[in-house]
Parts: sequence; C-alpha cells; structure tokens
Amino acid sequence: MSQNQPILVIGATGYVGKRLILRLLERGYRVRAGARSIDKLSQFLPKDPRLAFISMDVLDRDSLKHACDDCGVVYYLVHSMRPGEKYFEETDKKAAENMVWAAEEASVGRLIYLAGLGEDSKNLSKHLKSRREVETILKSGKVPTTIFRAAMIIGSGSASFEILRYLVERLPIMITPRWVSTECQPIAIRNALEYLVGCLEVPETAGETFDIGADEVLTYRQLMGLYAEEAKLPKRLVIPVPVLTPRLSSYWIHLVTPIHASLARPLAEGLRNRVVCHENRIRELIPQRLLSAREAIQLALGEFQNRLLGIQEESALLPPEWSVPGDPPWAGGTCFEDKRSIILKATSDQVWKPLQRIGGKTGWYYADWLWELRGFLDRLVGGVGMRKGRTHSRELNQGDAIDFWRVEKAEPKKRLTLLAEMKLPGSAILDFQIKKIGDETTELSQTARFIPRGLMGILYWYLVAPLHQVVFQGMLRGISKAVEKHRVAQNESLGSPAEKVMS
Repeated sequence: MSQNQPILVIGATGYVGKRLILRLLERGYRVRAGARSIDKLSQFLPKDPRLAFISMDVLDRDSLKHACDDCGVVYYLVHSMRPGEKYFEETDKKAAENMVWAAEEASVGRLIYLAGLGEDSKNLSKHLKSRREVETILKSGKVPTTIFRAAMIIGSGSASFEILRYLVERLPIMITPRWVSTECQPIAIRNALEYLVGCLEVPETAGETFDIGADEVLTYRQLMGLYAEEAKLPKRLVIPVPVLTPRLSSYWIHLVTPIHASLARPLAEGLRNRVVCHENRIRELIPQRLLSAREAIQLALGEFQNRLLGIQEESALLPPEWSVPGDPPWAGGTCFEDKRSIILKATSDQVWKPLQRIGGKTGWYYADWLWELRGFLDRLVGGVGMRKGRTHSRELNQGDAIDFWRVEKAEPKKRLTLLAEMKLPGSAILDFQIKKIGDETTELSQTARFIPRGLMGILYWYLVAPLHQVVFQGMLRGISKAVEKHRVAQNESLGSPAEKVMS
C-alpha cells in the first residue's frame, strides 16, 4: 500500500469505526469515511485535511465500488444487527458479496474485518454464525483479507459492555439465564484498535485470521462482579435459572436497560457461546500491553467526572474507552440533568457579585429552611450537614467549603461549579454559567447534574425531582432579584436609571 492512498473505513458511524478513524489520523494516514449519511459523519468526526467523507451503501454495488476507488486498504466494519433489522443474516451475506466484488473491481490491496470469537458448532448463535459466514465470503475473493476475532470489547458505547453496565448498576438482585456462567475473553477497545491499526505495518498479517483478547478468561458473572467493585456498588446477587430463553432475555434487557430488544436479542443469543481465544499469534506480530478487564472497566468509568462537570472535549483527545460524539444516547451510563436559564439586563460583573456570595449567611436565595432541613437530614445519616457557612464570606476559590458543597470551579464573571459533599447515592454538582449576549445583557444558566450509583440513586433522583422543580426554579429567580438589587444600587450610586430584569 502506498502512503498516498487513502484508507476506506466502512461502518464509520459505528462504535469501532469512529474510534478507528481517529487512531488512523493520529498515525498520519489519509482516511476516507464511508457511510449512508455524510451529514451524520460530519457532526462528530473532526475537520482534518486528511479525512474525507463519502456517501455509500454496502447494498448498492456501484456506490460501494466508487467508495473503494484508489484505496489501498478497506476496513469492513459492517453488520446489520440493528433495531428494525429482522433478517440481518441475509443482509450481511449480500453486503459481504458486494464488498468482495467492489474490492476486486477497484483493485484494493487489502481487506480488514472485525469478527466475533466462538467455536464452530451447530449451537453457534445466529449473530456469530453470520459473522463467520461473512469471514468466509470475504476470504473467498482475490483480495487478501485479515480477520480479527474478538469477544466483548470493553468501553463506553460498546453494546455488550453497556448491557453489562446497566444490568449491574440497576439490579442489586439479578435473575439471569444460565449464560452468566459462560466463559469469555474480553478485550479493551484501545487494545483492539492497536491490532486493527498495527496490522497495516506488519505485512505478515495479510490474509491471516487472528483471535484477539486479553489474558483473562472470565465468566459473565465474574465480569459483573468486577464492574460492581469498580463502580463502588454493593455485591450483586446473581441467581441463574434455566427457563429464560434468548427471546425472554432480550425483553428483560430491553426492560432494564435503554438498549432496544431487537439489538439485545442477537447479543443475548450469543452469550450462550463460549468465546475465548484458541491462539495468540498476533501478540508476537503486534506486541502491546494488554489491559485486564478490571483496568479496562476503570478506564470506561473514568469519564464520569467529565460527564458530571459537563465537560465536552475534542473526541480526538478522549480515551477510546469513553463515549464520544455520535455514540448512542445510552452510551456512558446514566446522567440526570436539570437545566434552567434566565436572561438578565445586567453585566457579567453584576451577575457574578451576588453569585459569589451564595451560601453561608447570604443563604441560597430561596426557601433557605429547605436547605437547612436537607443539612439536618444529612447530619442524621453521618454527613457534613450545612457546616454553618463558607470558607470565605465574600470570595470564592477552588476547594472552598460552602455549606454542604465544595467549590470545584470558580471563574469570576464566567462560572461557578459546586460539588455536593452531602450523603448521596451518587455524585452531584450544581453549576452556574454566565454568558454575555449583549453590552448589558447576560444569560445565567443553572444546571444540576447527578450520576446515580445503583438503583437507589435512580430512585432518589425521581423522588426529589418534584422538589427540584420548586427549589431550583425559585433559586434562579432569587438570584435574578439579587442581581437586580445589586444593579440598581450600582446605578443609583452613578445616578443612572434602573432597568428591569428579563426572565
């Protein structure tokens, strides 16, 4: 392959495809991202002179051949296991046949396909059988094809990992099918990506099939236990029963998790199959440190702090185990949010002045008795309570205490972020942001964000949501009145007429 030839990634909107494109760009490759919707691609992939988008459909031979033209390598990351697709096996077969034809017509130098582990047998699930059939079709062509077979890929956004996450987080007691005792050999998404990209620089991998996985062979029950430990959840009680069929399992997953039953069903069927590596040749050809399942779960959970603070970084800078723009809404776990805003006829400085005095003797600008009650209840369960004030009466710095909050961020005239220190079944922040929208017009936004810990955290949020509706709305209006009062006082001292607050 010439360095000037682009690499085509088919399935660019998928979990692996998005992350693979970012890694290829990091290595300096030219990339062509193929999908049915270019508009969708441009929303979450970076603007890069080495990245081009091309509209194509694997069921349309001409568009597929056009996408392959001039490409040295094609990553084929396509499967039809998505909501609404009943006959994904036939669709996958037809798409693979089109891929072989297009690759030969366009004189592609190499195909690379990510398949699934699993022993060849009559008991292989439809999902894994379809993957195996695609392998056979791709290898039947004239273009050298590299196959990587993987079990569960651990990382936010991976459907199988997200099913595991939601089951463990939401169910302290799980009545499960017998598949919880099935063995698997998961791999961290970063390790899978390293194999996919690294094989471009190792000619010996062309035309070969490799099993990829970390060192450990674990049951799904053990994986659930690892997740619970890393998420700081109580030990889960898992009770396997023989009567839960794949169909019932998929409906159960659909009920407990945000993942659609039509996507969950083929995954649930595959859980009955033992998926472990039978050879490790790839480790000698592309050496790397393989993360353990625990380490990979730790990395996936590491995005919680950013999600809590509402920080959105460039996807190219994010660890691959984190959710990225374009992932399904259920990727990354549950995060509740209550956001409100108000437009004020005031400068950023005038809005900041009352905001920086919040808490302590000033109070919370609405229903202070409710805040006192919350502090009293917190003390009863061993929390810090209201602490009777602030570290400083008139200024805010990162790390300062404000009643039962801790200052996480204090950017004068821009942002104040408070991290909850009261006893909670999860983590919470209260975030204020000031945005100038005119010479003397400012938007003040107030966001409460909560990441629940287990089922109790979810129940807690829904129980207090009606109270939030009253308290948070009242607090925002109370702050706006304080801003108006401060602004009037300033203008009167300057001899200026007062203006009204807009909300």
